[in-house]
Amino acid sequence: MVKKDSAYQRLQRILELEEKQGWRNRAVIGGAEALRERWVKDALAEGEDEATVQAIQALLTEYAQADQSTRPALAQRIRRLMAEGLPPEEQAPAAPPSEPVQPPEPTPEPEAGLEVIDQVGASRDRSRQDVPRPPKPAPKPEPERDLAPPTSVLGSPVTILRGIGGQKAEKLARLGIRTIADLIWHIPFRYDDFSKLRTIAELEPGERVTVVANLWQVKERKISLKRHMVQGILNDGTGTLRATWWSKWIAPKLQAEVGKTLHLRGTVGLYMGQKTLEHPEFERADNNEVAQGQIVPVYRLTEGISNRQLRAWINQAMKLALPQVKDPLPRSIRERYQLLDLRSALEQIHGPKNQDRLAAARKRLAFDELFYIQLGVQRRRHLFRQATAPALASSSELVERFWSALPFEPTGAQRRVLQEIAQDIQRTVPMSRLVQGDVGSGKTVVAAGAMFIAAANGAQSALLAPTQILAEQHHRGLSKLLAGMARSDGHPLEVALLTGRVTGSERERVLAGLADGSIDVVVGTTALIQEAVTFRNLGLAVVDEQHRFGVEQRGTLRDKGGNGGTGGNGSQELPRVPHMLVMSATPIPRSLALTLYGDLDVSVIDEMPPGRQPVKTKWFLPTERERLYAFLRRRVEEGRQGYIIYPLVEESEKLAAGAAVDSYERLSQEIFPDLRLTLLHGRMSGSEKDEVMRAFAAGEYDILVSTTVVEVGIDVPNATVMLIEDAERFGLAQLHQLRGRVGRGEHQSYCALISKGDSPHARERLEALVATNDGFALAEKDLELRGPGDFLGTRQSGLPDLRVAALGDTTTLAMAQEAARTLFQEDPELRQYPRLLEEVERFWRGHGDVS
Repeated sequence: MVKKDSAYQRLQRILELEEKQGWRNRAVIGGAEALRERWVKDALAEGEDEATVQAIQALLTEYAQADQSTRPALAQRIRRLMAEGLPPEEQAPAAPPSEPVQPPEPTPEPEAGLEVIDQVGASRDRSRQDVPRPPKPAPKPEPERDLAPPTSVLGSPVTILRGIGGQKAEKLARLGIRTIADLIWHIPFRYDDFSKLRTIAELEPGERVTVVANLWQVKERKISLKRHMVQGILNDGTGTLRATWWSKWIAPKLQAEVGKTLHLRGTVGLYMGQKTLEHPEFERADNNEVAQGQIVPVYRLTEGISNRQLRAWINQAMKLALPQVKDPLPRSIRERYQLLDLRSALEQIHGPKNQDRLAAARKRLAFDELFYIQLGVQRRRHLFRQATAPALASSSELVERFWSALPFEPTGAQRRVLQEIAQDIQRTVPMSRLVQGDVGSGKTVVAAGAMFIAAANGAQSALLAPTQILAEQHHRGLSKLLAGMARSDGHPLEVALLTGRVTGSERERVLAGLADGSIDVVVGTTALIQEAVTFRNLGLAVVDEQHRFGVEQRGTLRDKGGNGGTGGNGSQELPRVPHMLVMSATPIPRSLALTLYGDLDVSVIDEMPPGRQPVKTKWFLPTERERLYAFLRRRVEEGRQGYIIYPLVEESEKLAAGAAVDSYERLSQEIFPDLRLTLLHGRMSGSEKDEVMRAFAAGEYDILVSTTVVEVGIDVPNATVMLIEDAERFGLAQLHQLRGRVGRGEHQSYCALISKGDSPHARERLEALVATNDGFALAEKDLELRGPGDFLGTRQSGLPDLRVAALGDTTTLAMAQEAARTLFQEDPELRQYPRLLEEVERFWRGHGDVS
């Protein structure tokens, strides 16, 4: 039995840490071998059974010498010995305990799982049987209490399954699949529904369909030096279909399937009156699946792994480990919202019986993710508010003094948002506020107003920018905005810059000024959060483009508030943090802002400064490209600059889309040989990108050829033309962000969308962008068009990855918000639900946070 604070309990914790670290034998210094002797001595001194301790000692030695793939099974044997001891025939009679001991945590019959592992080949990893197996315990009913399950086969490596050796395991690892649990949670991204097959004759252009047809013929044609076209002719008895791929590597695979029946998935197009599929996915049709009308899951794959193989392995994993999956969701919540239990949901998500069962499974798994998001942001808000911040007093006279010192008249939206911030920061409860506004709406002016209020109270401010060039831009802007303004003691405000380029005596001066309080505002990159940087009294932290920073970086900046200024005797019960203001130029619908930033108060600058001319936007066909080149040349001759944006860095054999590197060569040599062109893309280093943008902003180049890396960049008021090639390949929000790079000066600006627009969704996106410059209206439209898809993409939003949930699913979202609020009000620490707490922390672990 595991006793409180015993050697056994300490070993349990070490094994738990090993599991979290991936069985690397690093939970203790020196590994299991160094732990062994000390632990044995402690266990025997506490009166543990000597034979059991010796058996565990042998397993610890084996654990130290084993590889990562076999350590989970050894850890399970150690845990079982600690929980149950050796079999009675090998264990000396134990005296009755003199004091009560804690019962072991409920254990789901590990023997059953181990027997199955043996059947699929894991017995080769246990050639030495140091400890005989104890008799199988009597089955116990699962308790209703929320208890975390012990380690099970879920954490075992995928190599215990039939058909997965070292090479296949390496390929699965590219998909993030290393354990049995990873396989079970590799959720299909779509389904082929053979219960509703359509014939070729019934297909309509623009539809996303699965077709079952016979491959009659394969043709190949070389289009250019790097591009090949491969075309398959298919027929199902009702009509003919042409499928096209832009990769020579597809040809041999297709040639092997000539005469066979395939099922293909893609979007129906029309070319010269014939129905087509552009670069469809395909595999040989499984006649049983087609005949039985099954709904077949389709998974994300990697080279060398087929969908059929992955389905077979997931089925093995489900049979092996599904009984050990514990449901963290309280039964009361499942019943209130009519949700499937977790095991049933996983069964149906991987092998749905019908569309209704699939919908129920998706509802349950989506609810879990949205529920965890809501609990996570509420916990972060709760924890953040367990700190204190300096009270930064402001009056209407102080705020008006700032506005009147500006060389322009602020908008009503800017005045309103600064007033909201001023009300927040005059309290000792730390402000945690998001300011979102469209490109050019004046967010930096509002941040400058908050910094002025902080300085008037003797507090410092810091602005964290994602890149060096943006930090330099903010430094110039804030220096102009705050020029002539003074602190409470009458001393002019000092604005400093701290980036990797600030070195030598200037760096020493800035560091000293932050430490002694003589610098009021500092703008910088991650150089701001290095250990050497200390503040005398940091009262306000501003984060620009907050989704580009991780939780550790934002947390480190927030922690800088504790370096000084704690008051009278320097001691405080609550930690000291600065007020936090985060800014985002990505317009987000109000409903989603409450989800994405549930732990933040949200302010919206929904008014543009007067005098800004809206960017004229028009959609052009590729055949009109020469006209656009002539238009761009005329603007350059007038002294203006322009951008040409491509979706790819280099030409791809798989995608028929423009590429920046190849096009740059052609444009600079054939189209604009007399103009100054430069190139920017994501494979360049940070310093290279900064140098290109700095030179373009300085007017050293006429045209910047780029990928979307220019989406968030410095202001170039002289750039007035943007051509976006293959515009249908960009999302609506991304197109709007790209367009925001022009129209930032006094000259009329233009955005040309070059696209065939050969799908209904693409046409609708392009037409929406032409119709309005309102980023919030476009955000609502983007949400509508994406439907069940992920609106922003979790990496951009700062959220953990979502396997199933759609941020546009407002019905499930409302349920999750209500459930999270109710549960959090009852038990904010989730003490009654340790299993649920563990899942929430695992869900957020390693991802960004939205606070």
